[in-house]
Amino acid sequence: MNNDIIVDLNEVSRVYSMGEIEVHALRGVTLKVKKGSAIGIMGPSGSGKTTLLNLIGALDRPTDGTVIIDGVNITRMGESELTKIRRNKLSYVFQFFNLLPVLTAYENVELPLLIGGVEEDARRERVDHLLSLVGLTERAEHRPDELSGGEQQRIAIARALAKPPGTTSSVIVLADEPTGDLDYHTGIEILDILVSLTKGEGGTLITVTHDPEVGEKMDHVYRMRDGQIENP
Repeated sequence: MNNDIIVDLNEVSRVYSMGEIEVHALRGVTLKVKKGSAIGIMGPSGSGKTTLLNLIGALDRPTDGTVIIDGVNITRMGESELTKIRRNKLSYVFQFFNLLPVLTAYENVELPLLIGGVEEDARRERVDHLLSLVGLTERAEHRPDELSGGEQQRIAIARALAKPPGTTSSVIVLADEPTGDLDYHTGIEILDILVSLTKGEGGTLITVTHDPEVGEKMDHVYRMRDGQIENP
C-alpha cells in the first residue's frame, strides 16, 4: 500500500437490521486519505457520514469491504487489538465536547496519556505543551463547567492530540460537527485551531459537517448521499 495513505477503505458497506427491515447505511464506499491532510465529509442527515466516521474510528465494523488504518487491516481485528489502535492512532472531537466534568482541563488532556501508560514527566511535558498550543495554560486547573464552550472545545482538541510519544505523526483526528454547538465567530476560531494544530502535529483530520464554512478550510471535501460518496 502507498505509505502516504493513512485511511484506506475499499468497497465498504454497512447494513443494519431493524426487525425485518435492512437499512443500508453505506453502499460500497471506497475512500483513500493521505497522511497529514484535512478532509471534510458533507451530506444531508442520513447520508452515512457518521457511520463512515465510526468505521474509520474502529467503533463499528463493516458488513462488507475492508478498512485499513495506517497500513493495518482492522476489518476483522479482535477487540483487544482494536483498543490499541484506538489508543495510539485514533481520536474523536465531538460537537458537545464530551469532557469529563469531575476532571480539570489539565486532567482531561492528561487522561489518554495516563491510560496509555506514559510516564509522569513525559505526560506533564506533553500536556503543558498542548495547553500552551490551545492558549489555555492559565485555565489548566478549571473544570469544564468553569470554561466557555470555545474553551471546552480547545481542551477537547488538545486531548485528541494527547497520544503516546512517537505516535503523533500517525494520529487520525475524527471530528463530528466540531463547531455545531458554538456561535459563528467562536466556531471559525476553533476550526482554525483544529486544522492548524492537527496538521502542525503531523496528524490527519477527518471532519463530518453540515457547515460549508468548515468545508472551505479542508484540503478536500467529499459529499455523501444515500450511503455513497458522490465525488470519490
